[in-house]
Amino acid sequence: MSRMPVEHPLRREVNNEVHARPPEAMVAPLRVSFLAMYAVGETRDQGWRKVQALATRFGVAAPADNASHFSADLGAFRLKAERHSEFLRLKVIVAGRGSAGDPFAEPALDAVPADWVAGLPGQLLVSTNVALLPAADGIPDADTIATRWFGGNQLVAASIAAGAAQAYTDFNIQPDGSGRILIYDHGLTPRQAGRSVQRLVEIDTYRVLALLAFPMARALVPQINRGERELAEITRALVDAQAKDEPALFERLSRLGASIESQQSDSLFRFSAAEAYDTLVQQRIVDLRETRLPGLQTFKGFMGRRLEPAMATCRSVKARLELLSQHLARVNELLATRVDITREEQNQRVLESMDRRARVQLRLQETVEGLSVAAITYYIVGLVGYLAKGAKAAGVSLDVEIVMAVSIPLIAVLIYVGLRRLHASLAKDH
Repeated sequence: MSRMPVEHPLRREVNNEVHARPPEAMVAPLRVSFLAMYAVGETRDQGWRKVQALATRFGVAAPADNASHFSADLGAFRLKAERHSEFLRLKVIVAGRGSAGDPFAEPALDAVPADWVAGLPGQLLVSTNVALLPAADGIPDADTIATRWFGGNQLVAASIAAGAAQAYTDFNIQPDGSGRILIYDHGLTPRQAGRSVQRLVEIDTYRVLALLAFPMARALVPQINRGERELAEITRALVDAQAKDEPALFERLSRLGASIESQQSDSLFRFSAAEAYDTLVQQRIVDLRETRLPGLQTFKGFMGRRLEPAMATCRSVKARLELLSQHLARVNELLATRVDITREEQNQRVLESMDRRARVQLRLQETVEGLSVAAITYYIVGLVGYLAKGAKAAGVSLDVEIVMAVSIPLIAVLIYVGLRRLHASLAKDH
């Protein structure tokens, strides 16, 4: 055998993922109890440790800490456990139809130690008892099924697996605290039976998980309505707002933006998860390959009437939140532009004021320079007078006053020209 290249570190993990959580092989008659415990974070890990403890308690090798699914025969019952991102799913399987002719009188969960069940961490989301019975024993009419096992409630039913079985439920919680699914086997293979049961309980589970977003959506509607009104008021006020009104409008807009952002952050995961769960429900219904039973609504029909309106509400609320956030961003940009324009106008007025002050300072400087020329000329002429007096004392024939008078214009011109050249040189260097 030739040497293979170096494997990608995730190759085997992702390859094995498609084989994870295979359905259990089932043969009628049998009973199945299904639990879905809402558990995230540490609670989810605690639930898995409970599964490990149960396996150890019955002398079976416990699953690994990082395992996501576990299946084992524990003697009186078979257990299948799965860890998901938000919930822990447990399936208990017991052979036989139970006693007294009632397949729901002794649910499979009764075979599990009661203290273990009561100590499961998390919150119960779904509890469903499934009865898989051979159709050869006879199938009562729909009214009898509804009256005998579903409290007279309206049934949801269909022929599934291309006619190999019939499934009945009402998606209600019965007085014992669990839902019920009744399946009559017309010729399912063990694997088909396992897949059919799994699809039915997954429809029930994902339906509940999807609907967790609905109460949140209803609670958000009044808040979105208030946000839309507030944004409309701010937008109208912005039309005639003066510069002095802009800080108050910006404060209102900031508070509204923070509120909308908080609502989006709180609801984003729940709404996204609801869409994913709803997609799974629809896919599992397709996988059932159902056909209508006379006088009864199908699983697809029931979900279309009951689940889809709630999901439409969730999608609408999510879209309204996103649209409100976009509108707020545009109004925020508009207000920011107005503030920038106001700031630019203020800066322009400041620059004009500075320019006026600079011109005044220049005139004062020119005035001071003129005085400076006169003062410097005065002192230099004085020095010239002292030189002339010294020369006269040394015997030179000079008229000191004339010498000083003649030097005044010459010195003044030289000083003035020197200062102008100095200014020109400084300006050129700058």
